[in-house]
Amino acid sequence: MLDVRLLRTDLEAVEAGIARRGGDLSQVERAAELDRAQRRVSSERDELRSRIKRISEEVAGLRRDGRIDDAEVLQAESRLMGEAEKALAAESDTLAGELRELLLRIPNLPAPDCPDGSGEGDNVVLRVVGYEPDAYGGSQRVPHWEIGSELGILDLERGAKLSGSMFPLYRKAGAQLVRALCQVALDRNRDLYEEIRPPSLVRTETMVSTGHLPKFGDDAYHIERDDLWGIPTAEVPLTSMGRDEILDEADLPMRMMAYTPCFRREAGAAGKDTRGLLRVHEFDKVELLAYATPEQAEGVHAEILERAETLIEALGLAYRVLDLCCGDIGNSSARTFDIEIYAPGVDQWLEVSSVSWFSDYQARRAGVRYRPAGGKGTGVVHTLNGSGLAVPRVWAGIVETHHRPDGAIRIPDILVPYMGGQQTIT
Repeated sequence: MLDVRLLRTDLEAVEAGIARRGGDLSQVERAAELDRAQRRVSSERDELRSRIKRISEEVAGLRRDGRIDDAEVLQAESRLMGEAEKALAAESDTLAGELRELLLRIPNLPAPDCPDGSGEGDNVVLRVVGYEPDAYGGSQRVPHWEIGSELGILDLERGAKLSGSMFPLYRKAGAQLVRALCQVALDRNRDLYEEIRPPSLVRTETMVSTGHLPKFGDDAYHIERDDLWGIPTAEVPLTSMGRDEILDEADLPMRMMAYTPCFRREAGAAGKDTRGLLRVHEFDKVELLAYATPEQAEGVHAEILERAETLIEALGLAYRVLDLCCGDIGNSSARTFDIEIYAPGVDQWLEVSSVSWFSDYQARRAGVRYRPAGGKGTGVVHTLNGSGLAVPRVWAGIVETHHRPDGAIRIPDILVPYMGGQQTIT
């Protein structure tokens, strides 16, 4: 959520930032109007409260002096003012509620160095690693769902029988590979990141804190009976770990990681490629997340990107890193780098990690603040996150990239200890 003070002190900058994203400027204008109206009504309410207080003191004085009739007249006037004050208070609360609801929908301002652009075609490719388009053999050009079915490690038909389409079912070494990927991601980051196992179902306010609600409710699974939401990513519960708390600057940056299942309805997937594991409703992921001061944020952002990138490289996958433009970053993001792997069997670049800096946008919604060392007052923390490893597309990339002419899959060296010493899937 944007700092409402920006609407008062630098409205032009807010409008320029939202315009860079291709956002709705009328929302910004309406928010500024609501803020002005709410402050005006609050001022009138406060003025009335002061007058009522002064009259109350006068009434007390008149009663002490025995001037009962004069006191009654003033008291009647005070009652009328009290009714007017209540009306103004109710109006102020209504305006404040409308303003908050609107601010919850207005996206974050992009960082100054976020590339300009209107969509994914304007994203900047920063680097490509390990990709040689002519180096892939015929066995690597087979889609992962065909390889998985042939080896009996991916059973999409039974997954659909159990839960519907886009709910994959992994078997034998395929299921073991899922577990191995999550464990290696946790192990490679445990040197700095505290491991947490948060709940997979969260309250509405937890989803609001990250910006997944109210804007993206159609993409989430909602258990209406209990008013709980299946998390789309561990970013959601981890961001709220410090909700409504004040942290000490000495404890920042605070780094956390979590393995969780993730649930996404993919309501906007119509017309998109949903074969195999390219787009699924449930998947496993290890998420990295940090709270930081504004000064620490850039370094932590680079750190998370490096950790996600080096793991993909260690898995022997070709990949590229994109600097997303203003028109393609997420609603809550100020700057995002995407890691995409090349999957030769489907001949596509697949996004496997988004590493994002959210400035103070999420923490302001969640009320996560910090007390500066030796300073006065409090500041709002900055949040950053990235996928340490998201399973389905990485699984697909491994199966296709390391598929051999004899039909077996070579297990990347880094995963062999996690696969019980097994070096191939046959």
